[in-house]
Amino acid sequence: MCGLLLTIEDGQVTGARGNPDDPLSRGHICPKGVAIGDIQADPDRLRRPVRRDRTTGAWTEIGWDEALDLVADGIAGVVNAHGRSSLGIYLGNPNVHSLGSMTHGTALVKALHTPNTFSATSVDQLPHQLMAHLMFGHQLLLPIPDIDRTSYFLVFGANPMASNGSLMTVPDFPGRLRELKARDGRMVVFDPRRTETAKVATEHHFLRPGSDAWILLAMVRQLFVDGVATAPSYAVGLAAVEAAVAPFTPALAEQHSGVAAEEIVRIARDLASSDGAVAYGRIGVSTTEFGSICQWAINLLNVLTGNLDRTGGAMFTSPAIDIVGTGLIGRGGHGRRTSRVRGLPETSSELPVAALREEIETPGDGQIRAMLTLSGNPVLSTPDGARLDTALAGLDFMAAVDIYINETTRHADVILPPTTALERDHYDLVFHALAVRNTARFTPAALPAGKDSRHDWQIYRDLALRITDRLRPRRGIADRAKLRARMSISPTRMIQVLLARGDSGVTITRLRKKPEGIDLGPLRPDQLPARLRNRDRTIDLAPALVIDDLARLTATAAPSADELVLIGRRHKQDCNSWMHNSERLTKGRPRHQLLMHPDDLDARGLSDGALVTVTSRVGSVKVDVQASADMMPGVVSLPHGYGHGREGTRLGVADEVAGVSINDLTDPERLDVSGNAALSGVPVTVS
Repeated sequence: MCGLLLTIEDGQVTGARGNPDDPLSRGHICPKGVAIGDIQADPDRLRRPVRRDRTTGAWTEIGWDEALDLVADGIAGVVNAHGRSSLGIYLGNPNVHSLGSMTHGTALVKALHTPNTFSATSVDQLPHQLMAHLMFGHQLLLPIPDIDRTSYFLVFGANPMASNGSLMTVPDFPGRLRELKARDGRMVVFDPRRTETAKVATEHHFLRPGSDAWILLAMVRQLFVDGVATAPSYAVGLAAVEAAVAPFTPALAEQHSGVAAEEIVRIARDLASSDGAVAYGRIGVSTTEFGSICQWAINLLNVLTGNLDRTGGAMFTSPAIDIVGTGLIGRGGHGRRTSRVRGLPETSSELPVAALREEIETPGDGQIRAMLTLSGNPVLSTPDGARLDTALAGLDFMAAVDIYINETTRHADVILPPTTALERDHYDLVFHALAVRNTARFTPAALPAGKDSRHDWQIYRDLALRITDRLRPRRGIADRAKLRARMSISPTRMIQVLLARGDSGVTITRLRKKPEGIDLGPLRPDQLPARLRNRDRTIDLAPALVIDDLARLTATAAPSADELVLIGRRHKQDCNSWMHNSERLTKGRPRHQLLMHPDDLDARGLSDGALVTVTSRVGSVKVDVQASADMMPGVVSLPHGYGHGREGTRLGVADEVAGVSINDLTDPERLDVSGNAALSGVPVTVS
């Protein structure tokens, strides 16, 4: 979402800098933006379809028609023999960053009509979306911090100095934080690591990973104790909330978290008394066993302090293309069906990816026998990746839409590589709807597509038509014609139509004339209750799902003094499991190490720099350890997205960069009530 100015010579990007005229990013650029041309020029990147010989493992380039027919024959063959449940689909994070994936990839998934759809959502943000659905009526009606005007920014488990926002599109967070401090604002951070964000905060508080729920509920309780908890007339369930949070005292929160009770009380009061304040939580709270309770409590803090739908608080965006109001993306749902093996609930028509491995390995009716992965690497990014790696090897057929042969796609029979971001038009449907300022920008392709290349939307179109034509019973003529017509409209044409339907006055013609984007102004207050998507236009303050889950939280014992738990971390130079073969981003000091407090090293007789074994219930990895006083004692950290270099991949990643996968240690049985994987706070031993 950062506006870039590119220098292009002889078809290659030779320079990239931030565009100062972009109304959202204001000239900001991060290391990944500087390196955007590296993917385009990467010799490891696939440029034509490849087919794998199952006997030798060798890859051979083939033509597009042959490749598409092989995929259609493989998937249709399995589905016709074993039913629609025999097909599994996984959608990776890059899909939401591609216009063609948003317009045509989702349509392909719907056309294949399998109940076994999985995505990165359930290792990332499912509690956010579920709480938005239950409380506000739509899974993407997410309150966004008005960071440009707030006076008090309370942060749980987020590191926007590294991410520049997550479910909060906030380019140039460092600059915006300086502006917050210049107007005497404060940022208070809770995190078990002294992150890049914590280091520049007004206050930082260490807390035990996974204990956020006790602190947040104690803060909500304090609002009632102080008599300042209020709710708007269109909110229901206030009394139920007061009763539900009554047992969660600051003293109890201290036992579980290590944060002093008086500090919890003080911060709750500071939040309530500030003129325009907002609470925000992200990956560190989303990926715990009580992620939904955490997101519920964060929403409550904003609502009950009067800071929802208020300048400087948490507000809803007004994008030029309203994906919520137009119904472009569905409202969502929960628990309408369950997974076959463990009975885990779906959310928004997707099953928890923590169930993927068992759905492949467990025999019986509905067993997944074929997989289609769309730009994802679940072997590195989902729980117990080593066992998923083994499970994928046993499939009857697998295909991937991806530009790399990586730890997941190495199991595919056919890989179909789309064009890269520089070769295709882009309009961001989702991240405009999550931005801290209302803007619109259309980015035409900066480089021409290769002579024998395909855009992702063209691949999805051809797969949808060829696979459905082979499925039995065959669709009727009218249905096939409708699908063909829907899939043949280009994404750019769809954007043109969607903009014309809106009331912002933005058109594709205006956007083409202003490549830096159009400023639609700051977030707007006083949009509620009109923006709510619950049928009665109310906010449900006490959804039964989380109220019932409080019993599970209450039954959880406080941690023992000698327990060691694992958390992840991210770097500005990484994009999940991507960019580790960009030399400009990986040079310098290695970043793969296990971080561990010096006292924890001493207690185990370990030395800084030693090779250690980290063991959880599901696996072990060997990795260098680095002493770090930035870690809370009792907590260790591995970076997310590492673990490259398994046999059969084609990524030019040096050994010192490859590292190990944290998800060879995460446990698929540790889940939030939403089904999101609890990747944070995994019990481990280090020796």
